[in-house]
Amino acid sequence: MDMPRLGFGTYGRTGPEGIAAILAALEVGYQHLDTAQTYDTEREVGEAVRRSGLSRDEVFVTTKVSEENLGEKQVIPSLERSLDALRLDHVDLALIHWPARKGGPAPEIYLRQIAEAKERGLARHIGVSNFTIALIEEARSILGDGAILTNQVELNPWFRNRKLADHCVARGMIVTCYEPLARGKVGADPVLRRIADERGATPEQVALAWELAQGYAAIPTSRNPDRIAQNLAAQEISLSSDELAEIDVLDRGIRSIDPAWGPDWD
Repeated sequence: MDMPRLGFGTYGRTGPEGIAAILAALEVGYQHLDTAQTYDTEREVGEAVRRSGLSRDEVFVTTKVSEENLGEKQVIPSLERSLDALRLDHVDLALIHWPARKGGPAPEIYLRQIAEAKERGLARHIGVSNFTIALIEEARSILGDGAILTNQVELNPWFRNRKLADHCVARGMIVTCYEPLARGKVGADPVLRRIADERGATPEQVALAWELAQGYAAIPTSRNPDRIAQNLAAQEISLSSDELAEIDVLDRGIRSIDPAWGPDWD
């Protein structure tokens, strides 16, 4: 299975309510579930997949290696623990969640380990998250062209992240948008609301349709079954070139996820 471009994010989807939300996503047609070691939702994802009755090859599962697991001989054991939590023999995509902060392990240390995880069959694909242009280029020099499937970064109509996104596309990497709805804030945007009203859609659907039209992937989340289904239906919206152009200029340059220890953003 190629990576479905519209996935279901599982941050915050913990416990029985989390399983119910993930299961609702699978039932309405999502085929891509995005989790992470730091989300503490790997068990919920695995349980929802089992309850869904879907076969393993019908669900694309992504997880991310957390920062504390980037040292020598740590990446693969951490992924093995993730697989135990998921009760799966492999994930479809394993990402480095954040590059190590200054003073931490060098990229070569953890990138070579995640490449080895793929060689061992623990992951079908590998990728990165929150990597800058400089880190992308370093990763390419270490692993070679084509090794990295995606860079998962914050991106939405209010935070275009254009320089980084364009660089990833030029390097043949899929851009996966996290915070694709800016934590729901884009729903108040007057341009998105007008386009949505004209189309009988929601502003959130329009935002997701814009991201998909760029060739990006996106991983919205919700606990509300109706909203879960609405977000998936964004795939059915084909925006006109004029509408895409209107949305292209909505960038406010406001980043939602910006830890003090994060990389030096582009």
